[in-house]
Amino acid sequence: MANLVIVRHGESVANQLKTYTGWSDVALTAKGRQQAHQVGRQIKDAGFQFSHVHTSLLKRAILTSYIVLEELYQLALPMTKSWRLNERHYGALRGLNKDTTRTVFGVHQVARWRRSYTAVPPLLIRSSTARRYRLVPRKSRPRGESLAQATQRLLPYWQDQVVPGLLAGQDQLIVAHGSTLRALIKVIEQISDQAIDGVEVANGEALYYQFGTDLTVLKKGRLALGSETDEEKEN
Repeated sequence: MANLVIVRHGESVANQLKTYTGWSDVALTAKGRQQAHQVGRQIKDAGFQFSHVHTSLLKRAILTSYIVLEELYQLALPMTKSWRLNERHYGALRGLNKDTTRTVFGVHQVARWRRSYTAVPPLLIRSSTARRYRLVPRKSRPRGESLAQATQRLLPYWQDQVVPGLLAGQDQLIVAHGSTLRALIKVIEQISDQAIDGVEVANGEALYYQFGTDLTVLKKGRLALGSETDEEKEN
């Protein structure tokens, strides 16, 4: 048997300001750092001993990872940072206030962009040129994504980097983002395209899965309950 724990980063500045973030690199708030410490303590109390940590290339997830590992006294663990664990790319919506977009584009259109599995937000003119993505082929860098596309981006990492450890009986920790964790949950639990709309992971919340030797889910649960509102979802 092996355990997987997945954690959503603590509250970010964008969560606090109710803006779309996606691949924008924003910091944690003081509340977000507190959430990271809290979830780290709850994971410690549950007794998990991880073999590897996986996170994105975005600092809100990276810093949450470090805080959690400090609480676990497991800072020496090997860590892999991958663009495939980045948040869903919100395209030209990034940086915009969510209430403002409802006024400009309409409530139903915004709800479709945010919650539909296949809807793609307005695209950026060009993909990111940030140095952190220098090893990512330009054609693979999104200018905006649906949750379905983010799932396809995530899958190779899950299959090649996380699954082998689980099959070897090694507990794994993933610290990532609202949408990419929803995508991962969809894969693990085989949730339908329609039902995934109702799945949420709060800021600073941890979920765990216990897998059998054939990667069937034997047990699952939530370790920490966050306090986000509907407006703080995703990002």
